[in-house]
Amino acid sequence: MHKKLMIVDDDPDILISIRELFEAEGFEVYTVPCGQDCLDELEHGFKGIILMDIMMPHMDGWTTIRQMVARGLNKGNIITMVSAKDECDWKFDDLKEYIRDYITKPFDNRYLLQIVKGYFSA
Repeated sequence: MHKKLMIVDDDPDILISIRELFEAEGFEVYTVPCGQDCLDELEHGFKGIILMDIMMPHMDGWTTIRQMVARGLNKGNIITMVSAKDECDWKFDDLKEYIRDYITKPFDNRYLLQIVKGYFSA
């Protein structure tokens, strides 16, 4: 699997810091500020790991994932939630099977890197 990563987050600082972290590790990194841009990248053939924020304007992370699943765009992708919310809101229980991990912000960069690299050895 080619090491491709998409970061979906409306915070430009998060986009920049995660991009720098993973590019230094040889990843091809895509950064998008909203759910719709994520869907657009998926429509254009993106396959890889998606780090998805939950709280974003216009289309939150949960809605974005629902759209991905409805369109079959989740296939071939690994989705990990990255959110400032301390706990995953499992009223979205129907999405559990599509989400590999849930990481809270602020996160330790080494931990995030370890989690994502682990997807390639699993």
